Amino acid sequence: MRCCKRTLLSFALLVLQTGAACAWQSHAALPISSASFTDGGTIPAKLSCDGADLSPDIRLPTPPSGTRSFAIVVEDPDAPVAFAHWLAYGISADTRELQEGASTPSQRLEHAAEGVNGFGRIGYGGPCPPSGSTHHYVFHIYALDTVPALPSGASAQQVSTAIQGHVLAEGRITGLYTRN
Repeated sequence: MRCCKRTLLSFALLVLQTGAACAWQSHAALPISSASFTDGGTIPAKLSCDGADLSPDIRLPTPPSGTRSFAIVVEDPDAPVAFAHWLAYGISADTRELQEGASTPSQRLEHAAEGVNGFGRIGYGGPCPPSGSTHHYVFHIYALDTVPALPSGASAQQVSTAIQGHVLAEGRITGLYTRN
């Protein structure tokens, strides 16, 4: 059963990545930033499994006209299988910042929904690569022309299906993390 779940997640993330590549080529880019880490920089331990597992600060720009919501998909492309660290959707188009710690193992995002991450939990699951290995964590932020009609706890496949064909723009920021 675990193998089937991994295969399904791998497929769902592949669909998201493929959709993101198409969206990137034909739609506007969103300039995303974070006070928690710089693009290409190191993610602090407090945002990882070695710390409090806090979601990072994410600053969102004014989205393109017609945007009704944002979605976030965080992936680890260095993992041996597709692995989602965070699926968040239904984030208001008026949102300009998600503060550090907006999602933790014990706290959900306010006024939005979160899906099941690769750890099998709802919400943010921070970096947790094998000791001595540096992994990249890609935060994809999508501006959508819809508000996905998904309940909390959706799978990567469900999120992928819900946003397919609705991406107006995409932004991304990548952080690195190494466990000692």
